[in-house]
Formats: sequence, structure tokens, C-alpha cells
Amino acid sequence: MKRLLLFIAALYVCTSIFAQLPPVFDENFLKVAEPDPLDRIYLSPQRIVWTYGGSDGKLVQNTEVLLRAGNGQANMARNTEYCRMTSTETEKASILLDYGRELHGGIQLVMGFGSDRRPSLVRIRFGESVGEANSQTLNTEWKVGFSTDDHAKRDIIMEIPRDGSIEIGNTGFRFVRIDLLENNRTIAVKEARAILRIRNIPYIGSFRSNDERLNKIWMTAAYTVHLNMQEYLWDGIKRDRMVWLGDMHPEVMAIKDVFGNNPIVPQSLDLACELYPLPGWMNGMSAYSFWYLIIHKEWYYHHGDLVFLQKHKDYIVGLIDYIVGHIGEDGNETFGRKFLDWPSSPNQAGVESGYRALLVWALKDAIDLCKILNQPVAAQKCEQGITNINKQLKSTNGLKQAAALMAIAGTMDAKKACDEVVSVDGPKGFSTFYGYYMLEAQAKAGQYQEAIDVIRQYWGGMLDMGATSFWEDFDLEWTKNAFRLDQMPVEGKKDIHGDFGAYCYPGYRHSLCHGWSAGPAAWLSQHVLGVQIMEPGCKAVKIEPQLGDLEWVEGTYPTPYGPIKVSHKKLAGGKVETKVEAPRQVKIVK
Repeated sequence: MKRLLLFIAALYVCTSIFAQLPPVFDENFLKVAEPDPLDRIYLSPQRIVWTYGGSDGKLVQNTEVLLRAGNGQANMARNTEYCRMTSTETEKASILLDYGRELHGGIQLVMGFGSDRRPSLVRIRFGESVGEANSQTLNTEWKVGFSTDDHAKRDIIMEIPRDGSIEIGNTGFRFVRIDLLENNRTIAVKEARAILRIRNIPYIGSFRSNDERLNKIWMTAAYTVHLNMQEYLWDGIKRDRMVWLGDMHPEVMAIKDVFGNNPIVPQSLDLACELYPLPGWMNGMSAYSFWYLIIHKEWYYHHGDLVFLQKHKDYIVGLIDYIVGHIGEDGNETFGRKFLDWPSSPNQAGVESGYRALLVWALKDAIDLCKILNQPVAAQKCEQGITNINKQLKSTNGLKQAAALMAIAGTMDAKKACDEVVSVDGPKGFSTFYGYYMLEAQAKAGQYQEAIDVIRQYWGGMLDMGATSFWEDFDLEWTKNAFRLDQMPVEGKKDIHGDFGAYCYPGYRHSLCHGWSAGPAAWLSQHVLGVQIMEPGCKAVKIEPQLGDLEWVEGTYPTPYGPIKVSHKKLAGGKVETKVEAPRQVKIVK
């Protein structure tokens, strides 16, 4: 009945959307039509970062006009104010705008009286940092100090109209630079509004505490994954605008704890099966097929959607056969290339250990899925695969990623893993993707305060450098003698964006909005707010807060029946007073 009601609701939404279309569109059109799942929001710049007004400073005038709210409408009124940009034989005007935070979309230029009668050629550069917006584009190779146009065009040369409006770009950005390219031209810009394209969905989950830094980290993590909830669940809005199964896991954990049951997750899992049929690996990497099984377990436990899980039954069972077929009775395996995350890659011995732990974790979750789907033969194959792979346990080789996975998979004692590897030197060696699993390992070891401190230092370190969304990768060492991403170059200091990065993300190719970095939103909700799902569909939930040095915490947590409201207050002597309001269908267990 529930599925039927959801279907009817979805049909009503689609029908109501198409009912608004003019009658000139016939049934053949409607067969291939699809409504845009994203809304459009127009935002004026928050500040003018920089202008080049020529030797006399007069080539750019009335910049404050661009900071006002606009309406997107060109007009014929001669009393309208414009920002005027002019070029001469020797000098050309430029302006750099800051929209205040990371956005997905493009910009709308509204032009008017005072522009030349013919269209003018301009260069538009989008940037996730000031440095990127000012950088040169190099598409032939990856180099520190250069940017690329991979996956989304961010450096555009085009003609703009002398009046009227034009929309430009579809990428991830916070800054936009506009340059006049032709001699002896003038353009009159009424508005230069950002177009934010985003799913208009409520933040059902929430987190607040007496520590504003943690509050901001939770919200930034939630916003990071929200920006990546496009047509499908992407990993990056500037680059990596694709469905990556491994990268999806931290995103899914954040989505279920912030937005609840959003259709983008099942849609993305459906697409992945379509793109990567068996026999073969998700995204061409065996480890990412392991993540596919783990994601299904997590999604089912939160939402209890048996119909969706059964839809994937054949793929799940087939994948189990494919995985187990690569594991020998002696514990040797034939999976080929092993990948965890980029920063772990140089430590191949550690990667080997972490990869095996990830495999054990996936097979354990697959056993749970097989029980739910009534597939005892496949479950037995998983059991045997775990037995065989554990015949050859490997050393972590000091790799935090490996130790974290071994703690989660149960192939290494969690306290030992954290005392000897994960928690050594605090956030040193953490990564934005696998940092979530390091935090999870610390939780299993009871090291909640250590994890809270790491979140403050590591993810907070990005905020200190001007981040409004979390990054593809980050190292606290980068912050030493570096200037913020929202600053113009500072002599003698490093550019936090352009001067760092490695592997596939050197320099400005580095994404500053990557969904796999959203782990703190899930971790703080699950461990500090303390909401733990005990039965599929959130039918039973345990509230077990770990406040560490916090004085109070409050928030909400999505369930299929409505949000749970939770508050915790530390009393004299350290005792915690907890208040819970839950839907009647959710049993709160001790």
C-alpha cells in the first residue's frame, strides 16, 4: 500500500507538471519529456574582490550596482544604473566577483544602455577560489598552478548582447571573473547574478551544540553533499560529475541522516547497475563493487524498502558469485588493482591490508542482505569467502585507512588499531574520504573525544582557509604559510588551492566541493547526537550520546515515520540528561 501511494503521488506530481505545458506538445513529446529535478535561485554577488580599471582607474565604474538585488529584466529606462566596463587600445577592464559561498550553476548577465551597439567578446572564468578564477586553463596535462575544464566548462570566451540578458556556465564555483577582450568597447552591466541550481529539499536532520565550530562543520558537510545531489548523486560539482560507488558511501550516510529517503540514492544505484553490468566491476574497480553491497545494507536498514532491495536481488547475488570466484581457498585473490583512496596509494602494503578488510566488511553486509532476500546459498558463499580471505591477514604498515577498515570489519581490535595507528598524531594522515572511517574506528574504540578533536582540527582547518564546502583532499600541513582561498595572492605565502594537490587533482584541478568529504554530518548525528538504528526501517532506535567535552547537544534525525527530536544536557557530575520525542512507530531501545 505504501509503495502504491508513493507511486500515485509521483504520478500526480509528473501529471501536474506536464498539465502546465502548452497543448501544442503532443503525446510523442511527453514520452521523452522529463521535468528538471532542480530549482533555480538567483544570487547577487556579496563583494567585489578586485577590479582592473586601467592606469587611471576609470575603466570600471559603479561596481556597487552589481551587489544589489536584481530582477533579471533588461529595460529601456534611461535612469537605470549600470556597472560600466571599458577597454581602450592598450588596456582592458576586468572584475572579480565573490558570491559568498560554493554554488552549482552559472551566472546571468543583464546588459543595458551604454553598451556598444554590437555584441562584445568577453572571457568568463568560474573559480572555486580566487586563484582559480584568475588562473589560466591548460587542458593538455595536469600541472600545479593551472586549472582544467574537465567535466564542466569553467573558462568561457563568448559574445554577450549589448542589451538583454544571457546565461552562462554550469559548474561548481564561488568566484567569477569577467574580462573585456576587444579594444575600444564598453559594456553596461545591470546585474551579474549567480544561478544556483539545487534540489529544493528540507534539512530534516539537524545538529546543534554549544560548540559553534562543530555546528558549522555539520552544516558545511550537509551542504557539500546537497550540492552534489544533482540529476544523480555526483562526487563533485566542478569535476567528477559522475556516479562513483565508493565515493557514494559517505554521501549516502550523510543523506540518510540529513535528508532522509531521497530518491537520488536509489536512482544512482539503478544507473550504476545499468552502466556496469555483470560480470564486471562498478566504475571498473573491484573495491567500488564492495561499496555497492555496503551501501545497500545501510540504505535498507534506514528505510526498510524491501521492494527496492528485491529489485537489485539478481545483481547482488550475481556480484557475490563474482567476488567469491576471485578468492582462493588459501586466501589468495585475483582482484587485480586495489584502490582505497588517493592519499593511501603510495603505501601499497597498507592498501593491501585495507582492501582485504573492506572485502570482509562487504561480505558481512552481503550476508545480512542475503538473509533479508532469503538467499541462503549466497550467504554461505559469503561466509566461506570471509573464512578464506582471513587466512591471510596483512599488516597495516602504519596506514590509517587500513587500520580503520580493519577495525570496522573486525579483523583487528578497534582499540589496538586506534592506539597504534589511527589516533597517532591526531589528524595527521587523515583524508577527506577515508577520514570518516577513521572516525568510525575511533568510535568503535570508545575514543569519542579524540574523534571530536580531529573533526574540529581537520574539517575545521578547511573552514579556517575559507571553505564553504568540503574538499576532495586536504592536509593540515598545507595551511602553514598559506593564504585563504578567498584572498588575492599574498607575497611570500602559498596558495591553498593552486599550490597543493596531487594524483588526479593537482593545483586548481582540485575540487573544493567533493561529496565524499561529508562524513562529519553522519558521524556527529550518529555518535554525538547518538542516534543508532537497531532494526531495518528505523523501527527500533537506540539513543546513546557521546558528548565528550560538549555541554549540550540537540537535533533531529529523519526516519520513514517522521523525525526524532533529541536533546542532551550535561549535568553536574557529568551525568547526561536526555529528552527524546519520536514517532509512535519508532521504538526507543536501551
